[in-house]
Amino acid sequence: MKELSRILARLRADVTPASLATLVKVEGSSYRRAGARLLWQIGGEKNGSISGGCLEEDVIAHSQAVFDTGRTRTIVYDTTGENDLVWGTGLGCHGVVSVLVERIAGVPPALDFVERAWAQRRSAVLATVFNTEGSTFDSGPLFALSTSGENWKRTPDVANAIIAGAARCLHTAHSQTEPLRASPGSPEIFFEFLPPPPVLVIFGAGDDAQPLAHLATELGWLVTIVDPRPAYATRARFPTATDVLVAPSADTVSRVQVDARTLAVVMTHYYVHDLPILRDLLPKPLPYVGLIGPKKRTEKILADLTRDGLTITPEMRERLHAPVGLDLGGATPEAVALSILAEMQAMLARRDARPLRERTKPIHRE
Repeated sequence: MKELSRILARLRADVTPASLATLVKVEGSSYRRAGARLLWQIGGEKNGSISGGCLEEDVIAHSQAVFDTGRTRTIVYDTTGENDLVWGTGLGCHGVVSVLVERIAGVPPALDFVERAWAQRRSAVLATVFNTEGSTFDSGPLFALSTSGENWKRTPDVANAIIAGAARCLHTAHSQTEPLRASPGSPEIFFEFLPPPPVLVIFGAGDDAQPLAHLATELGWLVTIVDPRPAYATRARFPTATDVLVAPSADTVSRVQVDARTLAVVMTHYYVHDLPILRDLLPKPLPYVGLIGPKKRTEKILADLTRDGLTITPEMRERLHAPVGLDLGGATPEAVALSILAEMQAMLARRDARPLRERTKPIHRE
């Protein structure tokens, strides 16, 4: 999501015509997955990427032609040939990728719709049509749908199969490319699932919270810092955070908006602060709650909460990660931050964080 957010910010700042390349289909292996984007602007400025650096220059060459003619085109790169010295084994990829290149100026209406859905903390699906030769469709974004039920249409009439496909993509929360077999020419539709960026709420503004906030921002996440100490919860200490709040521990959680893509870490290091924060956090529908400290300390907090009347359910324990993070062996604040974010990323992606060399299935979901 960070790549798209950065491209959108650039397009809002500079509305001069540009070309936008979108990876719309991947068959086999590829460094980037469908949904990767590369913005190219006159003058040579680039934002984003659609490969590990091996295809960008050729895509930019096509972008110049698209910019000159205004005609959207789909480029197909086949890196499966063992003897293909240009696109083959030298790249380390063995797949076929399709890249849609379109001329734009400012934020395209479809992406504006997605950005507005994100502002409401809603997921969206963008349906983009490509490989349209022989069909009645023009290539490019065609339909968008958000979890609120709102939609955007490029034309008044959108095929029911496309609307149904977008709704199915929202339900599965997984991007997919499908042929529109019922239509002449069988154009292909890239249904792209676009959830809003995760929100990480860090309860505690100590020195070890600083690298965690910084690394989370590098991932494109939105970060909120909350601490009862005004000397610690400052913009100067957390310049990349979206919000920095000062609030007493008993009132901390109520000051923060949470949803299904909000993750929380409690790292005040003070028992008297952690207790009320966890009391209010655990009943919330957060997918991940982390707590710094040894298991014995965690069990004492849970026992005290139970004594005070909070029922600790198995589901709460499942969402509570304490001690927080993966066992990466680091001891510095930066290494601890990395272990915490690695565990969160694995949870969001529904992976078990095992080494890739031990994985028996493809790295990316088909």
